[in-house]
Amino acid sequence: MSEKSNTILTITIPCYNSEAYLDRAVKSTLIGLPGIEVIIVDDGSTDGTPKKADDYAAAYPEIIKVIHKENGGHGDAVMTGLNAATGKYFKVLDSDDWLGRKALAAVISFLTANDGVHSDFDMIISDYVYEKVGKHKKNRIGYRRAMPVRTSFSWDNLKHFKPWQNILMHSVIYRTKLLRETGLTLPKHTFYVDNIYVYHPLPYIKKMYYLDVDLYHYYIGRDDQSVAEKNMLKRIDQQLLVTRLLIEDHQLRTIENKKLRRYMSKYLAIMMTVSTAFLLKDGSKEAMKKRDDLWHFLKKEHKYQYKYVQKIFLGRAMQMKSAPGKAIILLGYTIAQKLLGFN
Repeated sequence: MSEKSNTILTITIPCYNSEAYLDRAVKSTLIGLPGIEVIIVDDGSTDGTPKKADDYAAAYPEIIKVIHKENGGHGDAVMTGLNAATGKYFKVLDSDDWLGRKALAAVISFLTANDGVHSDFDMIISDYVYEKVGKHKKNRIGYRRAMPVRTSFSWDNLKHFKPWQNILMHSVIYRTKLLRETGLTLPKHTFYVDNIYVYHPLPYIKKMYYLDVDLYHYYIGRDDQSVAEKNMLKRIDQQLLVTRLLIEDHQLRTIENKKLRRYMSKYLAIMMTVSTAFLLKDGSKEAMKKRDDLWHFLKKEHKYQYKYVQKIFLGRAMQMKSAPGKAIILLGYTIAQKLLGFN
């Protein structure tokens, strides 16, 4: 579908049995400014989500549209929203999260003011906030020291990224046309595909802008969330699949920009660390074989990726079979978990 000039931003909300918290997500997008399109994708919900979504579309027909589909998983719902989007830019909002209304107004004002052929951006980055169940203290993830603030920049202008400053789905807005032209595909019935969504377009992005506002509020701590530790252990095969898909997605040796190549290497290293840590937490012989198979796959089938990942923090320790090596990985993961509260 072609982009419409009067729709500056499409916000897609993938939903599956989201009746309990859909109101907060949708209402956070209704800020009274023109140029916003909201697409609620009902991914085969069996609760009251379909009716609630239809009620919103009836109440706000100029802003909200609803797509009902058979269940295909989070990635399939995101792709459905992308295929239907008419906005110049595209943002994913998970149904249990929400957007800061003032921050969204700032984003819309910026996009509207820069709506021209020579002022298009491939990717806009904003800050996000971890909102953890039962916790009053909020953990804000910002990029002020990692990239130029409120100015156009390219990969050459990147600064040093802290381990917790990865660019995530929460923090990105893509130019819709570019995102489609990258050939992005997300596997069905697979969790953790947000990593593919963020990683795949990176080599195609030339022009970026960092707007330092707390746009996305990431609600974590519910037992049923995909990032809850017990669920990540249960779905480790899906985490491994996504990690392998990222490894195969781009050959790092062909990435000419050194700063982009290093950033992508660090992203792969983090994915390898998370996968390895959860396999170690499992601790079974089967899990240890999966760890060995994953590293063998990286080393034998994608030696250039292996070389880059090896240079990153914990790259060698992750392959150690000794008790100290396992302890290093698990300690590193635990510290990161405590500092950031990401699950």
